[in-house]
Amino acid sequence: MSERVFIVTGAARGIGFSCARRLLEDGHRVVLSDMDGAACESALADIGFGPDRAISVECDVSDKLEVHNLIANSLAAFERLDGVINNAGIALKGGSLDLSVSDFDRVLAVNLRGAFLVSKAVATHMVAEIETRDDRSHLTERPYVIINMSSINDTVAIADYLAYTISKGGLLQMTKAMAIELAPYGIRVNAIGPGSVKTDMLAEVSGDKLDGIHARTPMGRVALPDEVASVASFLASEDSSYITGQCIYVDGGRLALNYTMPRRER
Repeated sequence: MSERVFIVTGAARGIGFSCARRLLEDGHRVVLSDMDGAACESALADIGFGPDRAISVECDVSDKLEVHNLIANSLAAFERLDGVINNAGIALKGGSLDLSVSDFDRVLAVNLRGAFLVSKAVATHMVAEIETRDDRSHLTERPYVIINMSSINDTVAIADYLAYTISKGGLLQMTKAMAIELAPYGIRVNAIGPGSVKTDMLAEVSGDKLDGIHARTPMGRVALPDEVASVASFLASEDSSYITGQCIYVDGGRLALNYTMPRRER
């Protein structure tokens, strides 16, 4: 069993829940975090690992004090911190003509500021720990990782989800900049860019809208959360030891497509 400890934000459901479960199955210890504390506790119960392997911490990642408490609670429980998956995120509808300033600020506060605050806190702890070592010539012996949950919308755009699109574009650039900054310490920073994923949000999409998603996805289906979690598992592992500053797109070929696919018989 691994001694490594990971924080997963937005872990109460969907992709975050699958990532937390996969890391636990990989043998790691995990701190599940979500701003919905009750849902996070329920997710922890569903996963079924005891407090020696997993705990739940309520946290609004856009709040600096709550992020500080998240790190403190994680270290109090497991005495070390090896990685984080910044998965917490929200999407509020609205384009440049109708999106309110408050909604714009809220999306960026969670999706971008939140990922920054958590990454900054985690990286600060990691660097402080690394600098206490007399010999730093073998940094890969204890791999540290930061994984940001981006989106294909860091590259393409949805006009009526302006703030969400902007936040994911910023998250991609933050991933690259932090990867360069932290590489000398042996800390790897990468992102995952899902396309359409079968989550609670997508469950409301049906009919022509769902056909539209299939039409612009060469593989002709949406992803399962576990398929995204498998990429997170890879990026958290030593199998990806020479990968940093990258975004791996889990999109069924969507970004490679220049036009819609013909409708398929189901």
